[in-house]
Amino acid sequence: MTLIKKPLRLVLILSGIALLAVAGIAAHGASASGVSPQTVTATGDAVPLPAFSAEVPPPKQDNCLHCHIGGENKNLWTPLARWMVFGAFGLAFAFGVYRSASVWTGRKSWVPFTTRAIEWVDERYELSPPLSRFAAKPVPRFAMKWWYCLGGITAALFVVQGLTGIMLAFYYKPTAAEAYTSIQYIESQVRFGAAIRMMHHWAANGMIVMCLAHMMRVFIMGAYKKPRELNWISGVVLLGLTLLFGFTGYLLPWDQRAYWATTVGTDIAGAVPAVGNLVLVLLRVGWDVSEATLGRFYGLHIIVAPLLTLAFMLAHFVMVRKLGIQRPL
Repeated sequence: MTLIKKPLRLVLILSGIALLAVAGIAAHGASASGVSPQTVTATGDAVPLPAFSAEVPPPKQDNCLHCHIGGENKNLWTPLARWMVFGAFGLAFAFGVYRSASVWTGRKSWVPFTTRAIEWVDERYELSPPLSRFAAKPVPRFAMKWWYCLGGITAALFVVQGLTGIMLAFYYKPTAAEAYTSIQYIESQVRFGAAIRMMHHWAANGMIVMCLAHMMRVFIMGAYKKPRELNWISGVVLLGLTLLFGFTGYLLPWDQRAYWATTVGTDIAGAVPAVGNLVLVLLRVGWDVSEATLGRFYGLHIIVAPLLTLAFMLAHFVMVRKLGIQRPL
């Protein structure tokens, strides 16, 4: 009997589990089809069961990832600002502890990290003697007037142009379909985008004005004469590159003013005798201003012109440092 009862009990348990599974499937089907499931009370009355909700609650939003997944750009600077503030305090504290411990244990005065790095490099490559001969050159008293600073102001504006141009290049798209839209996005959506673009715009104008003023000062004071002929030639080339910056950058917004100004400017270049048509086609990449022209100007603006400017500026500075500053007439 015991051997018979055990299989029978197992069969009854499995049958009960199967009946519960069938009842659950039937109840789920009734709720999904819009029919409320019912149960029978002791009196024989059918009472509807409460409707089953199949809705899944939304997952908890991750404050760190939702901005990337959902395309939002709100409060992106808050975590960075926290890390910068607390990280700066932490680094300052750690540096103070290290400096104090180093002075206490070594019984020597503190040597800054920059001095250590310079000494480490100079010990291996012996750069101090040639650099000291080049840099340790006193500025004459007559050259401390403001009009002798026009060339330095032009170089400083070129640095501003480079930094702001790199920032703008992160968002600018040099295509006919997206160039103007990307400019609008920079001015309306990017944080400080309008300010950076205006800095780039006005620094470009200032660079042209300062470069012209510097050339006028050099010409009036006769600093183009022997032995400074190559200084003058390199300066003229730098003035042409500065104007090339302005001309190629004017088309990049790709609006009506930029399009027709470039059309007129390239037409003027095309009017040069003998080589006019060649220059016109070279600039426009064809006979008309098109998307290819935009790509050509963008390449000239961010690659060709900066590299040439850096090379000629380096040569210009070396020659000025070697020959010195021309005395006033």
